[in-house]
Amino acid sequence: MTRVYYTEDPEGFRGIGDNENTSTEVTFRVMAQQTGAGRRYIRAFVSGFFVAVPVTVTVLDRLAYVARVEGASMQPSLNPEGNVTGSDVVLLNRWSVRNYQVRRGDIVSVLSPKNPQQKIIKRVIALEGDFIKTLGYKNRYLKVPDGHFWIEGDHRGHSLDSNSFGPVSLGLVHGRASHIIWPPNRWQRIEPSVPPERRPLIDWHADTTEEQEED
Repeated sequence: MTRVYYTEDPEGFRGIGDNENTSTEVTFRVMAQQTGAGRRYIRAFVSGFFVAVPVTVTVLDRLAYVARVEGASMQPSLNPEGNVTGSDVVLLNRWSVRNYQVRRGDIVSVLSPKNPQQKIIKRVIALEGDFIKTLGYKNRYLKVPDGHFWIEGDHRGHSLDSNSFGPVSLGLVHGRASHIIWPPNRWQRIEPSVPPERRPLIDWHADTTEEQEED
């Protein structure tokens, strides 16, 4: 093995000995440095990847997510043909309900009051303060209490909704369905709508607005 000695000179370090062997060893060292740098880059990339992905997923989950609608409770608005052409897939906007603000006619995803492990999708019929006529609930007429809203499925008689479990806490709202994104022939924006026969008997919010305008 050829030894390589180094001595200082004004221009840096100069090798004394076999030039060919010296060049080979220097080459090996440069390659080793490059390999080490490459490994450090890969480790940094992998580390950054595993940090970035959860952050990205978390951010997206806080903004919106997609969900497949199962069942017939929202027919004909969702899954109009049942499972013949496949279930509708909707985009659920979480950002729009971050402060638990919903509108009458919105189709929303909520945690089921009967089973917190399950999410259900229904239409908002009435908001807090609204006076409504129920469909089979224990009270025929009801004023929606503060911090709650009333939800129903569009397919009456085939929906487990507020007519079964009563007003729902706004804290259970999980997202608002803004678009149908699948199947392609069903792509559309979902607009809020309340069937005329299911509108509140007394719109507390409208009355309050009118009083403020008169003042």
